[in-house]
Amino acid sequence: MSRECAKTGRKTSFGNTRSHSLRHTRRTWRPNIQKKRVFDPATGTFKTMRVTAAYLRTLSKRLQAGKRA
Repeated sequence: MSRECAKTGRKTSFGNTRSHSLRHTRRTWRPNIQKKRVFDPATGTFKTMRVTAAYLRTLSKRLQAGKRA
């Protein structure tokens, strides 16, 4: 399984670490991937998704907006 968000497609990023003496070594930035069970109202079942924590915040915001309307 790759370290990738199922909804946003965010993956591991690459770059350099720069020290005070300006030496550079390769490093990675990994997305904060979490497993989450999400209810699908179209089928009436739960689906397990691997999504980023940032997307979970967006998802909860959208669900709360749907409850208010």
